Amino acid sequence: MTASDAARRLELLDDFEQAGIGWIWATDAEGRLIYMSENAATRLGQPVDILLGQSLSDLFEVDPENPTAKSDRPLKFQLAAHKKIADLVVRFINGKTRSAPDQTWWLISGHPKLDADGQFLGFRGSAKDVTVEYERQLADSLLAEYDSLTGMANRHRMTRRLDTTLAAFKEAKRSCALVMLDLDRFKQVNDTMGHPAGDTLLKMVGERLASIVGKRGEIGRLGGDEFQIILPDIEDRGALGELASKIVQFVSQPYPIDDKHAVIGTSIGVAIAPYDGLDREELVRNADLALYAAKNGGRGQFRFYSDDLKDEAADRQTLLDELRNALENEELALHYQPVVRVSDNVVVGCEALMRWDHPERGSIPPSTFIPLAEESNLINRLGEWALRYACIEAAHWPGAVRVAVNVSAVQFTDDQFVDIVADALSKSGLEPSRLELELTESIFLNDSETTDSVFSRLKQLGVSLALDDFGTGFSSLSYLRSAPFDKLKVDRSFVDSCTTKDHNSIKIIAAIIGLAEALGMDTTVEGVEAFDQLELVCSKGAKYVQGWLYAKAIPNSELVERMEAGEFCIVPNGPDRFRPERRTMFRRIGIIHDDHRYEAIIRDLSIVGARIEGLLGVTQGEQMVLDLGKGQLVVATVTRTTERDFGVEFETPLVNDGAGGLCTRHRVSPYALAAAGMPLAALGSSSIAIFPRSEAPKSPPKFVEVAVSAGARAA
Repeated sequence: MTASDAARRLELLDDFEQAGIGWIWATDAEGRLIYMSENAATRLGQPVDILLGQSLSDLFEVDPENPTAKSDRPLKFQLAAHKKIADLVVRFINGKTRSAPDQTWWLISGHPKLDADGQFLGFRGSAKDVTVEYERQLADSLLAEYDSLTGMANRHRMTRRLDTTLAAFKEAKRSCALVMLDLDRFKQVNDTMGHPAGDTLLKMVGERLASIVGKRGEIGRLGGDEFQIILPDIEDRGALGELASKIVQFVSQPYPIDDKHAVIGTSIGVAIAPYDGLDREELVRNADLALYAAKNGGRGQFRFYSDDLKDEAADRQTLLDELRNALENEELALHYQPVVRVSDNVVVGCEALMRWDHPERGSIPPSTFIPLAEESNLINRLGEWALRYACIEAAHWPGAVRVAVNVSAVQFTDDQFVDIVADALSKSGLEPSRLELELTESIFLNDSETTDSVFSRLKQLGVSLALDDFGTGFSSLSYLRSAPFDKLKVDRSFVDSCTTKDHNSIKIIAAIIGLAEALGMDTTVEGVEAFDQLELVCSKGAKYVQGWLYAKAIPNSELVERMEAGEFCIVPNGPDRFRPERRTMFRRIGIIHDDHRYEAIIRDLSIVGARIEGLLGVTQGEQMVLDLGKGQLVVATVTRTTERDFGVEFETPLVNDGAGGLCTRHRVSPYALAAAGMPLAALGSSSIAIFPRSEAPKSPPKFVEVAVSAGARAA
């Protein structure tokens, strides 16, 4: 190249830079700037000598929100790869956050410079300012990827984010939770208050969700009243259950719109990758199944996905048909649980509780069939039957004893409800003052004028009104000022935890009792099962108690027989200390001890332990791992043994699975199982095929497996 050619090249380069068409930059092998065009530095508002020597990745960063980016990997990573960089949009950091105004965006390209021996010397590249074009592109992307009403990500963006997240996490063997939720009773708000009110409500829901989720995940509105939350690196079902419960609680709080208040609820389904699906389609489908199960379970609750949900819809319809037949064929019954005055153990009333003894399924709890009845409007017939039957039976009790009947919110809003109550009293001959109607806070979800009218007419009849499950709903204090309740009932969930480490529960119980006294109401504390609970609630002022420590619900014939002896008193009888509820079952599980896996039967299960049959030779103090299936492994210590069974205590307590059952907080990832080669049938047949078989055990077995039948019981 001649001197004139070199001069001409330098002149062209100067013209190129002076015209602002683009600039030149270069780095050394460590990524530090060794050259930058003077005009480029001027455009950045920095002297060249300040910029030189700084790492390019400290001055610029890629935009993870770039809608057209082929990669969202950090600039430092891309420079370290020593690969060609082509048309990469970067932001000049300059101490500014991504959300600050007046950003500067550059489009940079570069190629690696190598010496004769192939050693990397740095990058040589070009750049140009694309701030105007890129911010216009971002604005267009905002319209395409974000919901115009709430400002949240829309379905398109959430689909793309979930696809990319799951693909990256599968490679890195990480977990990701997907939460699906929709709003209960949103259509009612639209119909009664208008679509503008509905739009305002959706915005407020979005704000509440954002305040709860924070930076833990991304929230999107899929359309209508459907929302989705992506929560990377969260698989703790205890934490997810707490988050879901908090969302249910916060979303259910009243929304001030103009001069009115709208009240809605929400149902939530949760699926977790890789346990419940590895790709988007499978994970979304399973989260939807969990959401459907939560709605069918009575709404206002959450459910985790499980394989059992696939057949649940058909089973629920069958059960509903059988419930309808049971009502027509008079196969239902009422049992009565006494309410006791603790000062002298005298029974002052009884709560009527429905019982259904199915000829094939056995006893079906009300928590299973009442929500079914409410969804199908069968609850009106069911509730009317219970009300009439309870009044007829209570009319033959001693005159001082009241009968309490639960009333569904659906039943309460029936135009004929007050007339049905009056007719039941008239035909049974029961004094109105002896009938107590137990209502839940859900009655306040309906039109306030209608609710007030029903209250007024019921009080004119002379019946008593009790607010059931107090403290578990929403905005309880606001309507106590006007609703004519005679009694508050403390929910058993507070009693269950009042003697444990949850000291807030006893404070809440004390506050409810104090509030009731201040308002001139009685209080009944439900769910007292042990003397330590009784002592604690009595120390806080409880005067009336209902629970197994005094009596379970019993048939009317047994109740009358005990009443005929004269004054009906019950001496409390039960354990000194409360133990968490154990669920009786017959379920096969695996037990891992040393390098052996045994088959056994779990009989009882609670949050903190279990009773197990089917193994001989187990000694107290033995440590083992229980395989509860689907990757649920529990470290346990044997606390007692008999000839027939043994009891274990869990190292980590189980958590609520959202469906009235229990599950482990964490599950062993299929990735970990595959790597360990453990002999676990933990994740179903579809996953087991990919796991290598473990080597043969190296030690002799310590326990002996014995057959156990479903009908057998430990001594």
